Amino acid sequence: MDLSGSIEAAAPAQLRPTRVRYCIIALIFIITSLNYADRSTFSIAGASASAELGLDAVQTGFILSAFAWAYSLAQIPGGALLDRFGTRPIYIAAIGTWSFFTVLQGFAGFILGATVVTQLFLLRFLVGLCEAPSFPGNARIVAAWFPARERGTASAIFNSAQYFSLVAFAPLMGWVVHEWGWRAVFFVMGGLGLMAMGAFAAFIREPVRHKWANRAEIDLIREGGGLVEPVSRTEAREPTFTWNNIRQLLTSRMMIGVYLGQYCINVLTYFFVTWFPIYLVKDRGFNILEAGFVAALPALCGFVGGVAGGVMSDMLLARTGSITTARKAPLLAGMLLASLIMVAARVESQVGVVLLMSLAFFGKGVASLGWAVMSDVAPRKLAGLAGGVFNTFGNAAGIVTPIVVGILVAQAGSFDTALIFVGAHCLLTIVAYFVVVQKLERLELAA
Repeated sequence: MDLSGSIEAAAPAQLRPTRVRYCIIALIFIITSLNYADRSTFSIAGASASAELGLDAVQTGFILSAFAWAYSLAQIPGGALLDRFGTRPIYIAAIGTWSFFTVLQGFAGFILGATVVTQLFLLRFLVGLCEAPSFPGNARIVAAWFPARERGTASAIFNSAQYFSLVAFAPLMGWVVHEWGWRAVFFVMGGLGLMAMGAFAAFIREPVRHKWANRAEIDLIREGGGLVEPVSRTEAREPTFTWNNIRQLLTSRMMIGVYLGQYCINVLTYFFVTWFPIYLVKDRGFNILEAGFVAALPALCGFVGGVAGGVMSDMLLARTGSITTARKAPLLAGMLLASLIMVAARVESQVGVVLLMSLAFFGKGVASLGWAVMSDVAPRKLAGLAGGVFNTFGNAAGIVTPIVVGILVAQAGSFDTALIFVGAHCLLTIVAYFVVVQKLERLELAA
């Protein structure tokens, strides 16, 4: 009796899938948290740095905006680099270079040949340039490592790092500035980034090339629609970045409304990432150590709000079957709550201000369904290009917000008008989705 065939047939059934993909997303979550922390280093160090270097509010605003100039402009080119050379080498280079330029910011004022404002603007610009491939890279890693039924949760995990980052790193950076001065925060965060680069290089691979992933896990991912094999560089691809495709994206009323809405939501995001700790110190009387810890509370509320908004949207979709209702209802509730940031201009109590800011950031989290909307409406053949344009518009708020807030603070001598500016964009988001967008449905391209 030949038992070999029976043994071979039974072996695959006894092989349990490994769970390497969970370790992958955990590492991506940590790296993305560092990514966001490096964006906000000057926000934490800004009050001390401005005093030492003699920077006024307008100069500080331009420095804070530098990251977003590069990050916005490099979104589509960053995605193209990932497509051309693969996720792993581009992502490794991105982490290493943005961490290096973070470290260099600690030497601002000592670099010859340029003013300190120019030095800091250029270095933060380079950090933004190098971070551009990170989110498209995260999306590609999730597409490779997760079957379709797990992909939404995995995407939510790495996206939630923007909130966790402030919870974890704002107190750390505030403590570092308090103990060792503002320059030390750049050395510490840049050093952590270089360590993260080493961890990424050692652990991240395509599923079929990862020595820890067994055949059962790879088959599970593949059968669920995961892209477990790397794309051949010589494989012919139909070009998506054409002027005709761009024209169709930019002339669709629905897409214009979605892009405008994301820009307005990100005005609130970039206020928290850039000016909020400085606001706590200059307008509300917190010291830098207290500001680092206080800034973590709204971020934690944003994290909770982000989860709540996703759950609410999924429940509404299951109950109504309407994408429009499921996406717009949480957005309306969240943005109305976020607009309470304007009330903070009339509140004297430190506790009252922190509570209002926490409610505002919770509302912003509830309303942060932009990437879910894009998955619903982006043309099937242009998902990457539509997402790149979407992220470009959204991060343009990082250019405008720090500069405008700096000008408003310089003119008024306080943050009162700046808070009204930010809150008004919450209301404009509602206009974008309920007046401009109207019905949400997948955009069909003309031939």
